[in-house]
Amino acid sequence: MHIPDTSQTRVLIVGDVMLDRYWFGDVSRISPEAPVPIVKIGRVEERPGGAANVARNAAALGAQTTLLSVVGADEAGKTLALLMAAEGVTTSFHKDPQLATTVKLRVIGRQQQLLRIDFETPPAHEVLHGKLREFEQRLAQCDVVVLSDYGKGGLAHIAEMIKLARDANKPVLVDPKGEDFARYAGASMLTPNRAELRAVMGQWSSASELEKKAQNLRNSLGLQSLLVTRSEEGMSLFTVDGAVHEPALAREVFDVSGAGDTVIATLAVMLGGRMDLSASMRIANRAAGIVVGKFGTATCTLAELANE
Repeated sequence: MHIPDTSQTRVLIVGDVMLDRYWFGDVSRISPEAPVPIVKIGRVEERPGGAANVARNAAALGAQTTLLSVVGADEAGKTLALLMAAEGVTTSFHKDPQLATTVKLRVIGRQQQLLRIDFETPPAHEVLHGKLREFEQRLAQCDVVVLSDYGKGGLAHIAEMIKLARDANKPVLVDPKGEDFARYAGASMLTPNRAELRAVMGQWSSASELEKKAQNLRNSLGLQSLLVTRSEEGMSLFTVDGAVHEPALAREVFDVSGAGDTVIATLAVMLGGRMDLSASMRIANRAAGIVVGKFGTATCTLAELANE
């Protein structure tokens, strides 16, 4: 499949960023204090998560990528900025001194996640207003917008952002969160996973019922398209022309975390490179099949796509 030249594609990503920390260790005994394993930490890894992972995926595909978000005036925020710079992403992080940058700390022993500890606080209203003003200014310098909602409060003005992007004639792709999709009305595309879609529109018992419910949702929200990632069932795209289904391509599923980030990033880069929707979905599906074969939040490069 032909992959377009992505080097001139400009992607603007806005949303909730986080730092994924991994502590790897050996488990050789149970604690005498409580029936829990003792993990002797041998190495530590840090990776960008949330909207930051979307951004590094877009950059890995060769796009000119800008990430706009809010972080705390803390060590985790500085670490995220350094990690993004190393990935070739332009960042504009609005610092909120009252905010703790979101950190997800995972303790891994014997190739299993033993514990996850989350650190997070919602950002202040004034900082979010400053981010909204900058978003408006940056719209002219991008080809496509991605709004990555992880429910951490960084997209309080998402309805206004969608309107501004559409008024500027920029495609706006949204990775949604929660059970109220009304706030995403008017977006070009929504990319919920299967569980997120069920929470919003209830169960379905057949492909035809899924299509009917999905099209009703798409119409009610005024979306051009709705792309549902369905894990081992692949993905389904719903537009005014009907439904297109792509089977899952993963040879080996090692870790599904971050696969949705890869999907929306790939879609944005391909659509920004003027590829049509169905072809963009096929490449995004291929990219997802590559990243689930890697540990943790990961990226897919143009070379890996070409090798597929």
